[in-house]
Amino acid sequence: MELKNILKNGTSISSSGTTGPAKQIYQSPDKIKHANQVARDVQKITSTSKIYTVCKLDHAGGLLAQTLPAIEIDADVHLEQFNPFRWVSNIQYFTHSHLTPGMALAITKTKGWNNLDLSNKIIACGSDRVPAECINKFLDKGATFITNWGMSEIGPIAINKIYTQLDSQAFDLPLHTIMGDTAYCDTKIIRHELHVKGNICVYDDWFATGDIVKFEKGCYWYYGRK
Repeated sequence: MELKNILKNGTSISSSGTTGPAKQIYQSPDKIKHANQVARDVQKITSTSKIYTVCKLDHAGGLLAQTLPAIEIDADVHLEQFNPFRWVSNIQYFTHSHLTPGMALAITKTKGWNNLDLSNKIIACGSDRVPAECINKFLDKGATFITNWGMSEIGPIAINKIYTQLDSQAFDLPLHTIMGDTAYCDTKIIRHELHVKGNICVYDDWFATGDIVKFEKGCYWYYGRK
């Protein structure tokens, strides 16, 4: 019921603190509504989906990537503190899960990983650079793997790339990492800094993200913080 109330009244969430001091950012009901629709469209979340939430709900990934989008349409959501061994054992009962890169790599180091089948599972991953090693390990297990860029101020699904087994392997470059090939907001790059705008943003005007980004060969590439 508390999560249902967020849909009506909004809430404040904490920025991750990975790129600066953590701060509280208010998410209005209107912003949440639009962000939820994007999240469902991208991740194919329907009323029959089963969401396995293991990220903390006071951050964008845990609350906004899959949990609220699913709750809004009365899909099944299971909330649990992350444990890599338990995740490997339980994911068979779910259709979706959202992980940080650290969580995803921890999962691949468990004993149960060797026999894991992730066919028909959609795994979203964000909050930090997602290494190619991580993407490829999940693709090898049959998962649809979504690398995702967003911030507490926008999204969290704002720019992403969807990988499937039909894709060629993901790869890393020495100085930069692929963010995604599709944006669900307006974007512009001013003096190498990504600016974003749209109804999935908490601000009405352009927001300077502080991320150094290039758009080349049909993709957004992340180089680091300003």
